[in-house]
Amino acid sequence: MKKLYAAAILCFLLFASLFFISVSLISVQKNESPDLFFGIDVAYCDVEAIKTLVDEVSSYTNLFVIGSTGISDDSVKLEEVCHYLAAQDMKFIVYAHDPRSLEVIHNVTEKYEDNFLGIYYLDEQGGKQLDFDELRWVREAENYTDAANQFVEGLNDWLNRRTFGNVAVNVTIPYAASDFHLYTSDYALYWFDYQAGYDVVFAEFGWNYSRQLNAALCRGAATSQNKEWGVIIAWTYNHPPYIESGPELYDDMVLAYENGANYILVFDTNENYTEGILKEQHFEAMEQFWQYAQTHPRDSNQIEKRVAYVLPEDYGYGFRGPEDKIWGLWETTNLSTEMSYHLGSYIKEYGTNLDIIYGSEITTNEIYRKYIFWNGIVVSNP
Repeated sequence: MKKLYAAAILCFLLFASLFFISVSLISVQKNESPDLFFGIDVAYCDVEAIKTLVDEVSSYTNLFVIGSTGISDDSVKLEEVCHYLAAQDMKFIVYAHDPRSLEVIHNVTEKYEDNFLGIYYLDEQGGKQLDFDELRWVREAENYTDAANQFVEGLNDWLNRRTFGNVAVNVTIPYAASDFHLYTSDYALYWFDYQAGYDVVFAEFGWNYSRQLNAALCRGAATSQNKEWGVIIAWTYNHPPYIESGPELYDDMVLAYENGANYILVFDTNENYTEGILKEQHFEAMEQFWQYAQTHPRDSNQIEKRVAYVLPEDYGYGFRGPEDKIWGLWETTNLSTEMSYHLGSYIKEYGTNLDIIYGSEITTNEIYRKYIFWNGIVVSNP
């Protein structure tokens, strides 16, 4: 009888252990993805709406960007949102564009150091250099190298700035952006964003721009400079519904994942920054993608399979068409057109195995299996 009782107890314990392990594995599968941060960038400041959104997505995301200065500049709202995210065991990044808000962010997030990843500081600095006269770091330059140096040095100075104001009235700021892990997003000139001091750059998937081209530019810049990179899926339209459909969103997330993005984000706000734009079809696509990521581990040796297309050093071209300018200062050239044509062909040939980098010669670490230079020289590694 005692043996039967002991056997029954043993069976119960074994069953209980197996049940606990199964539940744990399900929980890990649902909430963990060790090589991927995936979530939403919310750029409106409705705290209650944000909480509702977190409740919706927390089971299939692990990252949240607090993307509104209406929250990041307000210590009370920031504390409330950070506390709510931490309670859901979500990682988060906080957006800022003013050095004066960094003290607020530091003081609030210090208690959430296990969840706080860093700050998303400014955005689209490369794109603005190409497209907006009044927002450029470089207004005039002697040549491409001079433009590159001015861009990198000007942006780096801003990221390290500890004073704010003018020469007559300067306010000392206790924290510079560079004191934090630095994130940004862009749609051009990723290479130079990294050189200026960013740790992670999110390539923007949106409009009718080539997704694979931008992934190759951003990943190439990150790989060459030993940084991480990601993708943020932005607007497709400048009017409602703003964002692409659920199936299109899913395809973009899978493309970013298969390219090896460390971060994948979905941008959520309307044009007035007052409310979200994501619908049920988008949430379904995100949950479907999360399941895909759990069941499709990525090849850790992917770099060795890649081909690098090498651009001329400091050639700050956006590759968006014949109207694009070099550094926003010089008109496109025959070389721009020729490289764009070749890149289109190489993207078709190599797909997710193509990176785009800058340089005048091969780096000594020889991480790529083949280098294709802009001038037609091809060098393969054994």
